[in-house]
Amino acid sequence: MRFEPIVVYTDHPISKTLCYYFAKGSNSLMTSINNFQDFNKIVITYGYLRGSGDLIKKVKNFFYIDHGYFKQSNRTFTSNKTKIIQFDGYFRIVHNNFWHNGLGDKSSDRFDKLNINLKDQTKKGDYIILSEPTLEARIYYKLQNWEDKTIQELKKYTDRKIIRHNRSSKIPLDKLLQNAWAFVSDHSSAGFKAMLNGIPAFFTNNTLQNIGSIKNIERPKINHSFFYNLAYEQWNIREIESGEAWEYLSKNNNYI
Repeated sequence: MRFEPIVVYTDHPISKTLCYYFAKGSNSLMTSINNFQDFNKIVITYGYLRGSGDLIKKVKNFFYIDHGYFKQSNRTFTSNKTKIIQFDGYFRIVHNNFWHNGLGDKSSDRFDKLNINLKDQTKKGDYIILSEPTLEARIYYKLQNWEDKTIQELKKYTDRKIIRHNRSSKIPLDKLLQNAWAFVSDHSSAGFKAMLNGIPAFFTNNTLQNIGSIKNIERPKINHSFFYNLAYEQWNIREIESGEAWEYLSKNNNYI
C-alpha cells in the first residue's frame, strides 16, 4: 500500500518551487499553508519560516526539505533573506527531523558522482571558528545564549583562540578556513563545507553530534563514511521531479 504526503507550501519562492516539483514527483496533493488543516496527514514542506515550522510541530509525520549537505544551489543572503541563483544544487529531505545523523553503511558511489575534491585533514590551525546561528534559528531551535554556553564547553577541552563568525562577518568564511583548526556550530551546513576543505567540524545539535562532538576537539577525525551516507539523503530537482527521491524516501521510511 502506498501513502502520498500532502505537500504544503508557503509564499516563499523557494518553497513554492520545491513543493511543486515534489508534489509532481510523488503524485501528491499540494496546498497552501493558509488552507491546511488536517494534521493527521503526512506533510512535506520546505524550511521552518512563514508558518511551516509551526505546522511541523503540530503533525505526527513530516518530511522536511532544506538545502543539502553537499553541492548546494548557489544562493545569496541579503538582509537575512535567502535567494537561490539557480536550482542546480541538492536539497536534503528528512523524515521527522531537520537533519540526518549520518549513520549507516552506504557505498561511496553517490558521493563520488558529486566530483568533490576532498582535501586532506589539517594537522595544524591557529583558531576555532564558532559559527553563530541566525536570529530565526535562535528562536525556532531555542538557541538563546548559544555562543556563551558553547564557548564554556569548548574551554573544558581546549585553550585555542575562538573566532566568532556569521553571515554578516567582514571576513569571508573561505578565508577563515585557511588557517582554522576546527569549525563549531549547532547545525550549520557550512560545517560540511569545512570538512570537505579538511577542517574538522563539530556540532552541538543532538542529531549531528555523531559527526563531531566538542569533547573530541583536540583529537579530531573526519570520517568520510558520514559523507557517503548523507549523499544518499539529498536530491536535486531532476530527482525530485521524476519521483526518484520519493521512491527512495518512502521505501526507506516504511511508507510503501
